[in-house]
Amino acid sequence: MLKLKFINRKNIYLSLLLVFLIMAGVIIIDRYVTIKGNQYVITPENLSQAQAAIVLGAYVLPDGTPCQMLRDRIKTAVELYNNKKVQKIIMTGDHGTQDYDEVNYMRIYAEKLGVPTEDIFMDHAGFSTYDSMYRAKEIFLVNSAVVITQAFHLPRAVYTARALGIQATGVKADKHQYAYADYYDFREIPARIKAFSQLHLLHSKPRFLGESIPVTGDGRLTHDKFKS
Repeated sequence: MLKLKFINRKNIYLSLLLVFLIMAGVIIIDRYVTIKGNQYVITPENLSQAQAAIVLGAYVLPDGTPCQMLRDRIKTAVELYNNKKVQKIIMTGDHGTQDYDEVNYMRIYAEKLGVPTEDIFMDHAGFSTYDSMYRAKEIFLVNSAVVITQAFHLPRAVYTARALGIQATGVKADKHQYAYADYYDFREIPARIKAFSQLHLLHSKPRFLGESIPVTGDGRLTHDKFKS
């Protein structure tokens, strides 16, 4: 009976130790990705010129209107384009079905703000931040970029881009107060752990790759059915 109690107590201690180590690992990785990514988040005034702005997709309403977060990302990219901080804009997001399309409506919104259509590239298979950055490097042959998204998302996005070989900086697109801000902050913790694992442990591939379309060329090569 005493031996059984000792074994049970030992198992409890080992379980608690394992939980502690897992929690410590999560905290360390989360902080590491956040700190390293934030080192390259800067203000537009301090940017050097880059090949492209990479605009990360977000929800598009059924009528084709980008949500507020996404509109702010596009506007920020257009401002950088107009100020000669970037030469091209890559719209990357989810266009996995005919019924849901982020990137065409992102392009159309930017065109309405005055960006020439040939300077807008579309990544139709940017199903995640990791996929978007991997494809920016491998498909669009991006060497230098400014990543455009909200502050909660930027550290992971920039960290991912740089780990994949892009000389990336990040610019915040926070032009408004957004609903569910606490939820987005909390969601980033597992997302940062996943990104670290994809980059350094799993060496993951994106869902789709394909032939190269250099960002130095004409963005219309990536366009499909929609007109502005």
